[in-house]
Amino acid sequence: MKIVVLDGETLNPGDLTWQAVSALGEFSCFARTPYAEIIPRAQDAEVVLTNKTPLDAKTLAQLPKLKYIGVLATGTNVVDLAAAKELGIVVTNVPAYGPDAVAQMVFAHILHHTQAVAAHHQAVAAGQWTHCSDFCFTLMPLQSLKGKTLGLIGYGDIGQQVAKLALAFGMKVLVNTRTEPSDLPQGVSWTSRDTVFKASDIISLHCPLTPETTELINAQTLELMKPQALLINIARGGLIDEAALAAALAQGKVFAGVDVLSTEPPSADNPLLTAPNISISPHNAWATKEARQNLLNIAIANLKSFLQGNIRNCVNNK
Repeated sequence: MKIVVLDGETLNPGDLTWQAVSALGEFSCFARTPYAEIIPRAQDAEVVLTNKTPLDAKTLAQLPKLKYIGVLATGTNVVDLAAAKELGIVVTNVPAYGPDAVAQMVFAHILHHTQAVAAHHQAVAAGQWTHCSDFCFTLMPLQSLKGKTLGLIGYGDIGQQVAKLALAFGMKVLVNTRTEPSDLPQGVSWTSRDTVFKASDIISLHCPLTPETTELINAQTLELMKPQALLINIARGGLIDEAALAAALAQGKVFAGVDVLSTEPPSADNPLLTAPNISISPHNAWATKEARQNLLNIAIANLKSFLQGNIRNCVNNK
């Protein structure tokens, strides 16, 4: 059996091992694969593992031996699922491999905003503390999270982990989902989406990108938010109308922390790259070593289950 990893560099830049995968067959791993190289590299493969390398209908039709696609991520938009099903190709994904890592990044952005550690470090490095008349100084008012309201749009594994951290900080948590959860912990309340926007000091997005949620954050919803509220997006870049957010940031209406943009890598003219009042991390909230190892473990278990005839985490069986 021939197994090909099309873009292994992101998941495993060298600190993990592919040994458990390579033991299952003839194994090839490429750091990344340009679109024109997909067919030559995967021509005889029965198993292909991909993270972000696209496998569209045209490509799949030219891979006659392919029986299994393992997506090395939760999102599966890189694969034409309908075409794969029609061709009898099983597609699996890796759900819930690192909610703690992503929730950690949510609070990294929140604390970056409320504590201004980076700005103060830069000031100290520039000599401002050395020349200060007092034993301490602050560039801006710092903020306590205790008593603040955190609004969550979406309440899956990641949203629930974010809520736990928020409660530990003494925050009140509001949740909006398509259906009201039946059992919420003390301190967490379900409410309407508009109420989340209006009542929250911090809003964190944890919903999937669908036609209904595309540009959920837009000029209208930004107007609903509290003055100088903080918006966090660690979900999908397409949830935000980036031009509208950039305008609100420039006007000082809101602040933001994001780990995702509408196009990645972003184009140089993305308005958020030069906007004030925002922190941007390069889609690496998921990428702690521990989360990547867990992702790899689940991907291996998926493949082994397929080979044993017991398919798990299949995403194209409907």
